[in-house]
Parts: sequence; structure tokens; C-alpha cells
Amino acid sequence: MSTIAADPVSPSAKTLAPEPFSGLSWARLSQFGFSLTDQALSVGGMFVANVALARTVSKEEYGMFALSYSVFTFLAGLHNAAILETYTIYGAGRYHEQNREYSWLIWRSNALLCFALTVLLLVAWRILALTSPMYASRSLLGLAIASGVILSAALLRRMLYVKRAPRIAARFSLIFFVSVLAMLGVSIRAGILNGLTVFLIVAAGWILGGIFVARELPVLTSVDAFREAQPNHWKEHWKYARWVLATAFVFQFTTQGYYWLLAGFLSLKQVAQLRVIYLLVTPIDQVLSAITLLVLPIMSFHFASRRTDLLLKFWKKYLGATLAITGLFAICVWLLGHRVLHLVYGGKFDEVAGLLSILVFLPIVTGAGNTMNAASKAMEKPQFVLYGYIAGGVATLLGGIPLVVALGLRGAVWGMILSGAAYTAALGVGFSSVANPSIHRMPVPAESATLVGD
Repeated sequence: MSTIAADPVSPSAKTLAPEPFSGLSWARLSQFGFSLTDQALSVGGMFVANVALARTVSKEEYGMFALSYSVFTFLAGLHNAAILETYTIYGAGRYHEQNREYSWLIWRSNALLCFALTVLLLVAWRILALTSPMYASRSLLGLAIASGVILSAALLRRMLYVKRAPRIAARFSLIFFVSVLAMLGVSIRAGILNGLTVFLIVAAGWILGGIFVARELPVLTSVDAFREAQPNHWKEHWKYARWVLATAFVFQFTTQGYYWLLAGFLSLKQVAQLRVIYLLVTPIDQVLSAITLLVLPIMSFHFASRRTDLLLKFWKKYLGATLAITGLFAICVWLLGHRVLHLVYGGKFDEVAGLLSILVFLPIVTGAGNTMNAASKAMEKPQFVLYGYIAGGVATLLGGIPLVVALGLRGAVWGMILSGAAYTAALGVGFSSVANPSIHRMPVPAESATLVGD
């Protein structure tokens, strides 16, 4: 563990740190409001599509869609590792002065990656259709066609946050959400809503949204100066991304793995039941994600500016807010969860209302861990996140499987909480090793501290 020496904030760093983040202000609250709106609309489109599909098709068919969507979650995790996380950390940190060139380089690389992924998935689906038709579902075909578009939209939104423009990200997501609602309505009336059309609708919604924010897309830019100044940028990119990439593989065992356990030990009906109650818990995850999208670039900036003391101070506020928000959400679910479940799904899944009251513990358990997750990434210690998910995966294998076998769906719910607790505990051990204020306390001129803020 290295000690970070005192270093006054550079003039360029002072320029990057925006005044609205130096304290509680209307500008700061509006930034959070736009971020929260963006998260609500971007995830809300897929949430509404899930609800519409769950109400329209059989539980077994929706269970197949849930499994297909878990494959997309895995792919999104890989994309997050290869592109999003590293871009966020370096784009807001060490490469902030060359963000224009760096953004174009990443956008171009993402386009090539998504094109290759689309071709690979379509070929895989075709092979399944020829060899094992029962596994070549319409949902998997939709996944193959739409994944590249959805992942590219995620990168564009992340670029807007690095530029600290959540207002534009919210506009992007608003067009997406409205478009999805309109297309879902048409599909339901036409009787064509299924796993394939859901994925196509979501992709089309992002394309329409992109048209309205097209001028925010990275423009063709010469990267020669960037490459000359940063000759080892891909090496540094891989140095960070390798940890997040490994994390993307083991992450599946902490939550998504329970869908596959239920499919293997029980049936697609139980997969659908777990999915519908998990969807009702995810709104709080989006609130926390909205906060993270705002605080991660700031913490990355503090670390790049050699102000780890400010990073840790900022993280403590972040942790307190997370625990307060998840606690209030749990109370709301205990009071109103049964009614909401009945209203959203039209009484189709009322039998799992009791499990919803248990599953609401999951955001509380993982919320604290996710704050350390973000802080560790900002400090360029992504290996701690990997260790956390490894612990969660081990808990799934050693505790989750026996719980599913013994208790069925209820065991899967308790297993997810167990895996989340192991993830948070392991992250706490790693993060505490670098979060000692006495190690990172650095005397910095008062003027610099005021400009950067906390």
C-alpha cells in the first residue's frame, strides 16, 4: 500500500472541479434531480416492458425471457468492464484534459465491439435454431439483435455524466421512455408482444432518443496527439479493466445465478416469480445508481488530484445517504408492497407477496457495499470489487444452492441476501485497508480545498 504524498491541486484540476459540488446548493440538487430522472426513465422503460410482458404471456414464457435477460445482464457486465467503468475513471480523472480525443477513441472501439458482438450472437442463435430449436427462443433472438444498440446507449449516457451533463442524459432517456410506452401500446393492441418484440422496442427507443441528442455524440477527432501524450493508454486501460472484467464473470453468481438455480432445480415458473419481485426492488437501485453516476467522477477527480482525504470525507456522506434511503424504502415496501404487487401485475403473482417483504433487505445489505465499490474504483483499486463478488459467489455455491434445494423460491430469496452480505463484508475488509485517514491526510492550501470542495 503506497502513501499518497501531499500535492496541491493543479490549475487544470481546479478548472474541472465545478463550483456546484462544493456544497449543498440548488445547482447541486438539480444535478441530482436530472440524474435521478435519467435513471428512472432509462430503467423505467425496461421495467414497464417487463411488466407488460409478465401480464401478457404465460409464467413459463416470461421465465424464459428472464433467463434471456440474465444473459444480457452478463453481457452488460462485460461491456461495463471493458468500456464503461474504465472510461468513467480515466475520462474524469487522468485524461480529463484530453477528454475529447479519449471519448472518440472509446466510442470508435465500442462500435467495433458491439458490431462483433451482434454478429456473434446472431450466429450462435442460428446454430441453436438448427441443432436445438427448443433453446433458440424468440427472446434470445431479440437479445442478439438489440444488445449492441442498448450497450451503445449506455456508453453515451456515461459520457454525458463524465461531461457532467445529466440534464442532457435525462432528455435522452425521456425520449426513450416515451417511445417505448408508445410502441408497447401498439404491440399489445396488435397482439404481437413477446420476448423478441420487447428487445426490439427497447432498441428502437434508444435509437429514437439518440436522434434527439445526436449533437452530443463524439465527433471524428484526430487522436494522434493523445496517443503521443499517452503512448501506453491501452496498457493502462487493460491494467484497470482486467479486474472489472473478472468481476463481471463472478458477479453473475451473486444475483443472476439464482435464476439459473431455480431453472435447474425447480421450473421456469419460479424463475418468473423471483423476477417479478426483484423488479419491484430495483427502483431503489436506480436511485442509488443515480447518486453513483454523480459521485464517481467526483471521487475519481479527488483521487487524481491527490486529495484522498476529501474522497474519504465525501464517501462517508455517500454511505450515510445510502443507508438512509434504503431504510426508508424498506419501510415503504413493508407497508405498501402487497398492494403494489397486486396492482402492477394484476393479481397474477400475489402468492409471492410475502417474499417481497424479505427481499427488500437486499438493497440495505448491498447498499453499503456498493458505496465502497464506487470508492474503490475511484481509487483505482478495482480488485477489491472483484474480491467482494468472489465472496458473494462462494456464498451462493456454499449457502445459496443448499437453500434453494431445501426451501425452493424462499431459499433463493434468502440466498441472494446471504450472497449480498458476503459481498459487502469482503469489500469492507479490502476498502478498510486503504481508507485510513491518517495515511491519506494531506495538508493542502485552503484556497485549493475551497476550489475542489467536498
